[in-house]
Amino acid sequence: MAISRGDDYPLHQTPEPVAFAGTDRNFYDRYFFNGYGPDGEDFFAVAFGVYPHLDVADAHFCVVRDGTQHCVHASRKLGMERMDLSCGPIRIEVVEALHKLRVVVEGEGLAADLTFTGRAFPIEEPRFTWRLGPRTVMDYTRMTQNGHYQGWIEIDGQRRDVVAGTSGTRDRSWGVRPVGAADPQLSGGSAVPQFFWQWTPVNLPDRSLFFHLNAHADGTAWNTRAVIAPDGNGPEAFTDVHDAAMVAPLEAGTRWPGGGAVLTIGDEQFAFEPIGRFQMRGLGYTSPRWNHGLDHGTLEVEREDIELNSVDPLRPDNLHVQMVCRVTGPDGQQGIGVFEQLAIGEYTPLNLSGLSDPAP
Repeated sequence: MAISRGDDYPLHQTPEPVAFAGTDRNFYDRYFFNGYGPDGEDFFAVAFGVYPHLDVADAHFCVVRDGTQHCVHASRKLGMERMDLSCGPIRIEVVEALHKLRVVVEGEGLAADLTFTGRAFPIEEPRFTWRLGPRTVMDYTRMTQNGHYQGWIEIDGQRRDVVAGTSGTRDRSWGVRPVGAADPQLSGGSAVPQFFWQWTPVNLPDRSLFFHLNAHADGTAWNTRAVIAPDGNGPEAFTDVHDAAMVAPLEAGTRWPGGGAVLTIGDEQFAFEPIGRFQMRGLGYTSPRWNHGLDHGTLEVEREDIELNSVDPLRPDNLHVQMVCRVTGPDGQQGIGVFEQLAIGEYTPLNLSGLSDPAP
C-alpha cells in the first residue's frame, strides 16, 4: 500500500501518493545542520535523508572534540513512509516550520538534544541543474538558514551544554543527485570526474552572509549566489549581490582551503582564517561505506571515530571538508562560519589536475 501519513497533508506535487516522487531513481529529500561555539569549539553536524525510489532513509551525527571527530551512522528501510523523521538513534522534530527545529541523538555512546532557531527567513538558492552531455546529474532546490543553538552533547558519558553564542547553519534540499549505488556510465566521456564546490555561510553579529559557487573545470560558474540577510527579517530584506568573488589559496599538499582566503561581495571584503576542520564523510558525503542512499537492510547503526590529524588529505573520500573559520569583515567586524570545499578532478584556477592531486 502506498498511502502514508504525508497524504493527509496538502503536499502533493503529482497525481500519485506522496510516497512516489516523480520517476527519477535518484530523487532525494535531505536535512543538514551544523553548529559551533564562538571560538569554533564542539563543532557538530547532522544529516538526514530519504530516497523514496530506493526505499532507504539514512542519518548521521558527528561532533568534534579534542581532535577527534566522533560519528554515528544509521540506515534503514524507508517503508514508503516519508513523514517518519527518525533513523535508528537520530530523529528530527520540526517545532516551527522555517524557524525552529530539534535534533535528538541517543546511541553508540553519542547523545544530543539540540534546538536550532533561525536568525532570519531561509534563503532560496538558485536551482541546481547540472548535466553531462544528455545526462541530468543534478536538479535540485535548496533553502539555507543561519541560526543559534541551545542544548547539550554527550560523548561516552561526558555531557556538555553547548556554550553561549553557539551558532551555525541548517539547510533543506530536495530533487535529484547521484545517490545509492554508483552509476557506471556517469562519466561524461572523461576518465576522471570533475566537480568543484565552495560554500561559505557566515554568522556575523547582526546579519548572515551566504556565498556559494559551483564551477566547471575552467572556473566558469554554473551556479552561484551571494546574499546578505539582516537578522529577524523576511526575504524582502535580503541583499542579493551579483558582484561576488572568492580568492582562496589551498593548504599545502591538500585540496583543502588554507589561510588567507578573501571573499569580496560588492564593496565589502571578508577574510577567512581556518580554526578547525570537519570531514564531510562523517555525514556520508563520498564515504565508501556510508554514502547517501546505500541499502544497509532493515536497520544498521555504526560508530566511527576519525582522528583528524591522521587523515590522508588526498584520499578521495577526504577531499570534502568544512573548515570552521574566523571571519573578519569591514571595519574589523568579527564573525564565524564555515568554508566548505569539494574539488574533484581538474580545476584550472587552482592549478588542480588528476583526480585528487594537490596543486604543484
